[in-house]
Amino acid sequence: MSTPPGQAPEAPRDLVGIGIGPANLSLAALAHPLAELDTVFYEQRPGFDWHPGLLIEGATVQVPFLADLVTLADPVSPWSFLNYLRTRDRLFPFYFAERFHIQRTEYDAYCRWVSESLPGLRFGHRVDSVRWNPERDLFEVDFTRPDTEGEEGELLGRTYARNVVLGVGTEPYVPEPLKPLAEAPGVPVIHAADYLHERDRLLTAGHVTVIGVGQSGAEVFLDLLRHRLTGHEQLHWLGRTEAFAPMEYSKLGLEHFTPDYTHYFHALAEPTRDKLVTAQWQLHKGIGAPTIAAIHDELYRRTQDGGWPDTVLTPGVLVRTAGRLATTKIELHLEHLQQGTRSRLTTDAVVLATGYRERPLDRILAGLDPYIRRDNRERPRIDERFRMILDPSVTAAGCHVYVQNADLHTHGVGTPDLGLTAWRSATILNTLTGKEPYPLPTRTAFTTFGLPPQPTRAR
Repeated sequence: MSTPPGQAPEAPRDLVGIGIGPANLSLAALAHPLAELDTVFYEQRPGFDWHPGLLIEGATVQVPFLADLVTLADPVSPWSFLNYLRTRDRLFPFYFAERFHIQRTEYDAYCRWVSESLPGLRFGHRVDSVRWNPERDLFEVDFTRPDTEGEEGELLGRTYARNVVLGVGTEPYVPEPLKPLAEAPGVPVIHAADYLHERDRLLTAGHVTVIGVGQSGAEVFLDLLRHRLTGHEQLHWLGRTEAFAPMEYSKLGLEHFTPDYTHYFHALAEPTRDKLVTAQWQLHKGIGAPTIAAIHDELYRRTQDGGWPDTVLTPGVLVRTAGRLATTKIELHLEHLQQGTRSRLTTDAVVLATGYRERPLDRILAGLDPYIRRDNRERPRIDERFRMILDPSVTAAGCHVYVQNADLHTHGVGTPDLGLTAWRSATILNTLTGKEPYPLPTRTAFTTFGLPPQPTRAR
């Protein structure tokens, strides 16, 4: 609670976490046994949930179960997925199921188990600002309790902290041409993040268009396809990407999601990093091969009695504009990027599987803006150990702002990958404590990313 007048502020926390998604939940779990750390984590939602609108039956996490919150940093942690199974008396069933990739619903349940067991997590608390107090050489973190609509509500208090870690995650991205329809009440244009909440309405719609040819788009299209009558599917699946491309999942390709590659990427020049992020889309924006196979199998099954399913799958298509047609229809104006041709598509509902973007930090960090060092594109500069580069007047006091899942521009394609979550948390805790409670591997890939520097020869 806020400090009563006339009394000294409470003792500062060693670490205040903002947001409780998998990244900060991992950090909280690994920080829990470190008795020397006083931590607290704030989250505006009433409880943990992980992409609830996409927990489609049968959909799996795209990383092995070992990529839980803790195992790749501390295999004997009580917060591991295997220990979760043990507490549920499900170890032997899991053993015989022989599943390396678990279902999303199970991963969500595991994370909720951790969140309900760990102390120091404060749900229903929204952090509104972080400021630097030069008189106390500490961060001030103000938080409120949001009302039922998520708007600013009751002021709860202020926490002082030596270190802050941002784990506010991402938010659904809606392309500009479709924003007016997506924001209009009653118009069936939804983001895939809300798919399950709107699924019943979509299943009764006449014609449905899915936009976006990544994993979420594939899962939504497959689920709709499985629940519509053969010969009367009335489904379109469109996206800008030039192909329904499989995600890179070769063993050496996966080494881009190792600490070795993260270190290599961070050391590159800023322009090179920016080009790589765009060029490496298939490492993290493709479709899982099993999902592609399941879609093809379902389409093929529907040809057995003759005829073809009433579906259209077209990659390489841009939605230029969109609007209402009559009172119930939606008209999409399309352009094929390779042909240069244009056409119109009339549909009854649209699902936007258009991905996510890093959630803006401007509101929370407005009070720190004078201290934040930025790159050529005005993004925060972040060092190799996930710390924002701040003015020396802050860092000289031993205070830092750490970043989770908002550092794609500095740490590369592994940033949102669950497989690096525990390693990143361990790196932050090792740095913060100045010790090595979690020994980190010295080598993680067979690939050598880059050439070793050569000594300059005297002439």
